[in-house]
Amino acid sequence: MRFLLAVPAVLLSSALAFASSAPTPGGPGAESGQPREIVTQPVEKLPTRAFGVAQSFVMPSGNIGCIYIPEGGTETYQPADGGPELSCDRVEPKYVRATLGRSGKAVVRTNVGDQGCCGGDRTIPYGETWSAGPFTCYSERTGLTCERNDGHSFLLSRARLRAD
Repeated sequence: MRFLLAVPAVLLSSALAFASSAPTPGGPGAESGQPREIVTQPVEKLPTRAFGVAQSFVMPSGNIGCIYIPEGGTETYQPADGGPELSCDRVEPKYVRATLGRSGKAVVRTNVGDQGCCGGDRTIPYGETWSAGPFTCYSERTGLTCERNDGHSFLLSRARLRAD
């Protein structure tokens, strides 16, 4: 029986000894009423990324609208290949989107989920040319032809659709 009483007494005294050596909740200086020293680490500033500004335009008919994304993208959109990118949507007779990226052939999609054509910062009158980055577009009554400086292009009109 003495053994059974001795074990809890030893455990209790060990717990009290351990508790008295534990740090106080206020940390160093809490007993003296002095404020604790706060150590701060310098924060490394990351370089600020400068985004480009998208440009958009429409044809006089309102049936075709384009958006140009410069190299590196914009705050809200970055092309998968880093840009630049030119995308033009045609509304009628069927909604399609033609896109020229940094390289490769023009791509035409007929199943466009985010149909949002046509608005733009400016209208390109028939007979006028628009250009930015490696892209140049020709506005004609017969449609819009856009090409990249390596010769790949697309044509959008109500009557025709071509991409290469």
